[in-house]
Amino acid sequence: MKIIGIMTDNFRFFHDLVQALKERGERFISLDFDDHVPSNVGVIITTEAEKSKMHYHSVVAHDRPEFAIDVANAVLKGGKDLEGLTIGIDPGSRPGVAVLGDGKVLFTDVVRSPEQVADAVDHILACYSHSLSVVRIGHGDRTNRNRIIKAVWDRVDRIEVVDETSTTTRGELPDVDAALRIATTQGHTLSTLPEINPTSGEIRDIQRLSRIESEGRITISFDLARAVAKGEMTLDDAIRAQDGKVRR
Repeated sequence: MKIIGIMTDNFRFFHDLVQALKERGERFISLDFDDHVPSNVGVIITTEAEKSKMHYHSVVAHDRPEFAIDVANAVLKGGKDLEGLTIGIDPGSRPGVAVLGDGKVLFTDVVRSPEQVADAVDHILACYSHSLSVVRIGHGDRTNRNRIIKAVWDRVDRIEVVDETSTTTRGELPDVDAALRIATTQGHTLSTLPEINPTSGEIRDIQRLSRIESEGRITISFDLARAVAKGEMTLDDAIRAQDGKVRR
C-alpha cells in the first residue's frame, strides 16, 4: 500500500502536517530534498514555496495541511474516473466548499477568500479524471458570489446558481453543510460572467475594517475599499497604499 511522503524545510508546516497525519491515523514518511524516494511512497506533500525544488512525479503543494492531506489521499486512490464532478460553494468572505463525485462526498473545506476557491477547484480537478465538472454556488452574498464565479469561470464546464434559501444550517460546520446542500440542488446555468458591483454598505464596512486593522490610524479611501470589495487587492495592501498617500 502506497503512503504519503513529506518534504519540507518549513518547520511550522512540518509540525502541523505531522500532527494532522497522526490524528487521522495516516501512514507517512519524512524525507529530505536530496533523499531517494522509496518505492512505497505514492505522493509527496510540500509547501507552495518549495514546489519548484521538487522533481518527483506526484506532488501536492499546499500551505494548509488538512487540505494537502485530502488531496494527497485522492492521488493515492488513483484519481478515480468519475462521470460527473460537482463542486458546491456556499459564498461568503470564507466560502464553504463541498465536492461530490458521482454523488459521493469526496471532501469538504472552508477556504480563506473568494479567490482562493479557484485554488481549491484546481486541486480538485487535478486529482480526479472526469467527463463533466459543474460548480453550483448559492445565490446569496452577491458580491462575494460574483467574485467566486469570476475566479472559477474558465476552470469548469458549467456554473449554476442555486437558490440557497433552504440550505442554511446551524451545525458545527454551517458553511460546509450549506455547500453540501447546494451541491445536491440543481440551479440555473450562467451563460455570461456577472459583474462585480459592491454596495455602498459593503464598501463602508471595509473602510470600517481598515480602521480596526490599523488600530484607528487609517481609514482607506472609497476607491481603495471598492477595490478590496471586488477582490482586486487585499485589505492589508489597501491600508499600506493609503498609508503611503498619507505620509506623502
